[in-house]
Amino acid sequence: MTRVLLLFGGRSSEHEISCLSARSVLEVIDRSRYEVVPVGITPDGRWTLTDGPADPPGGRLPRVADDGPTVALVGTREGPRLLQIDEDGGFATTVLGPVDAAFPLLHGPWGEDGTVQGLLATVGVPYVGADVTASSIGIDKAAMKATFAARGLPQGAYLAVHRARWEQDPDGVVDELSVTLPAPWFTKPSRQGSSIGIRKVTLLDDLAEAMHEAYSYDDVVVIEQGVDGAREIEVGVLGSDRIEVTRPGEIVPSGEFYDFEAKYLADSQLVIPADVPAVVADRVDQLARRAYRAIGCRGLARIDFFLRPDGEVLLNEINTIPGFTPSSMFPRLWAAEGVDYPALVDRLLADAAL
Repeated sequence: MTRVLLLFGGRSSEHEISCLSARSVLEVIDRSRYEVVPVGITPDGRWTLTDGPADPPGGRLPRVADDGPTVALVGTREGPRLLQIDEDGGFATTVLGPVDAAFPLLHGPWGEDGTVQGLLATVGVPYVGADVTASSIGIDKAAMKATFAARGLPQGAYLAVHRARWEQDPDGVVDELSVTLPAPWFTKPSRQGSSIGIRKVTLLDDLAEAMHEAYSYDDVVVIEQGVDGAREIEVGVLGSDRIEVTRPGEIVPSGEFYDFEAKYLADSQLVIPADVPAVVADRVDQLARRAYRAIGCRGLARIDFFLRPDGEVLLNEINTIPGFTPSSMFPRLWAAEGVDYPALVDRLLADAAL
């Protein structure tokens, strides 16, 4: 039986979203094939053995409970091993057993950005999803957009601004923005997901406040030009040497745009398959494959697009560990292709690699 380390939680602001994804996987994973070891990472970075995400009082989103034993993953002569650390007894350790594969369900920094992937590779644990390089590019909107531009992939206009530049020369940033990118703008932390820290800005007088919020999450902010009247189209991708792409789906946000509340707290609609002409679906499929290869992705990804009123398709971003509850877009796209949630989990684990 394959022993799977399920990693969830983490230090990022997407901690709770990761817990939701992990809970869903724990409910459907085939226990006759996989021995699952759920390890939660607390917001301060402690690895702890758990039974799964915990529900705090007050109906809030689940989190990693901080009352379990501390564990560590190490490489040994016999292969990767999970250790329990007795922090009250001189840091004695107990070997909990081998680890055959890992399923990281960590969204955002310190989990989706190549850090955990590097740790797993260093100790020799095969894992689900993108490798270190693809993960680090995929999480970083500035690096990702630069990579797409180098490959000639169509995308909206943007400006990446480091914190130091903004602090030293905000007027210069405003002048460049005024000349190169007509309003409206979307300010986004470069290495953050789930639409956290994003603001829509229509007036220059509101830019400073939006930049301040984005800088609270990252040292680089990407300012994107809004695409008037665009529809939000997404596809799911699976595979490594051979890749498969779903038919496109469409997000119809409950609010003005698809922010955190629209994603997780409101009644946004996911239309699968999207009502788009065949030529648009073919274009999305082609661009998804090129974007996936551009960053060297493997395993899985969700790729997001804007469809302009004139039919032009623009690449928005790639997500190497997309939201993974049964109601999330990625699993629902694959369910529409005949790959239900349990089968999707099984397929990803079967394809886990170093």
